[in-house]
Amino acid sequence: MADTAAAPLTLTSPPDGALARAERFVWRTARVLEQRLFAHHFREGAAAPVETALEAYRNDDGGYGHALEPGLRGPASLPEHTARALRVLDAVGRCDARRAEHVCRYLTSVSTAEGALAAVRPVGNGRGAARMPDAPGALSATGPVVGLLHRNEVWHAWLFRATHFCWQAVELLEAARPGEVEAAVLFLDHAPDRARAEAAAERLGRLVRRESLAVLDPADLDPDPSASALGTDPPTADAGTRRPSAPDPDAPRLPHDYARTPDSLARAWFTDAEMARSLDLLAAGRREDGGWPVRHLAHTPEHAPLALLEARPMATIEALRTLAAYGRPVT
Repeated sequence: MADTAAAPLTLTSPPDGALARAERFVWRTARVLEQRLFAHHFREGAAAPVETALEAYRNDDGGYGHALEPGLRGPASLPEHTARALRVLDAVGRCDARRAEHVCRYLTSVSTAEGALAAVRPVGNGRGAARMPDAPGALSATGPVVGLLHRNEVWHAWLFRATHFCWQAVELLEAARPGEVEAAVLFLDHAPDRARAEAAAERLGRLVRRESLAVLDPADLDPDPSASALGTDPPTADAGTRRPSAPDPDAPRLPHDYARTPDSLARAWFTDAEMARSLDLLAAGRREDGGWPVRHLAHTPEHAPLALLEARPMATIEALRTLAAYGRPVT
C-alpha cells in the first residue's frame, strides 16, 4: 500500500496556519488514537503511545473492534477494523511480523472458503455490524489487508490464498465501484510480483477513465458539498434535530484518492494537470474549524452523526499527509 513515510514530518506552523488550525481541531474533537497519530506525524510524537492507544481496540481473538473504523459500531472483531489497525501500525513503523502474527491468526479464523475476507454490513441487533454467514470474499475487504502485510514484508500461511484471491479479483474487475478500485490499488502497490502488478494497474487505469470512476474536472463536482466529492460537514448547533446524511461510499473519487502518494501505481493514470487540480481541491476542502470533511464512509446509516464526528480527525490527518507527500505546503 503506497503511503507516506512513517517518520514524523516535524513541521512548524504559524498560529493561524493550516497545520496549527488542524491541530486545534484534532485536540478538540479526536479520539485518543487520532490525537496520538497527529502528534506522531506532525509534532515528533513517539510511536509507543500510538500503539498503546490502538491496543484498547484489540479483542482476545486477535482482531480489532469497538468502532475502530467509525462506520462500523459495536465491539465485535471485523476485517475492516483489522485493516484500520494495520494502517495505524504501518504508519508508525510497527507493522512487523511479530505484531502481525496475532492479526493473521484472526484473519485465518474468519476467512471464506477461498481464503479471502468477506465484507460486513450493519445488523439490527443493537451490536452494530457483523460478518454474514457464507458471504463471499470481497476485494474491498481483502485487498487493503494483503497489501499492507506485503508492504511490511510479513509472511504468513494466510497470505498465500488471500494473495491469490486478490490477483483473481483484480484481474477480473470490469464493472468496478470506486471502493473496489481503491482496494485494488492498495493491493497492487505492494504485491510482490511487480511486473504483474504494473500490468494489472495499467488495465485498471483504463477502466477508471472509461467508466468515469474519477472526477477529473472540478466543474463536474456537485455544488452541494454534502453530496459531492468535496465532503460532508458535521451537524452544527443550529441544525436542530436534522441528521446529516452519511457520505456515499460509492461517491465519485478524485485522483488523489487512488494515488495517495506520488509513487503509487495509480499516479500514472492521471496527467500532471489532473493531479494538480485534485490536490488543489483537497487543500481547499479544509473547513472553518480547521478539519477536513468525510467524503465517503461505509456502513453509517443509523450511526451517521457519531461516525462522522469520529471520522473527521482521521480524514484531516490523511488529507495533511497526502498534501505533504506531494510536496504541498501544509503549514
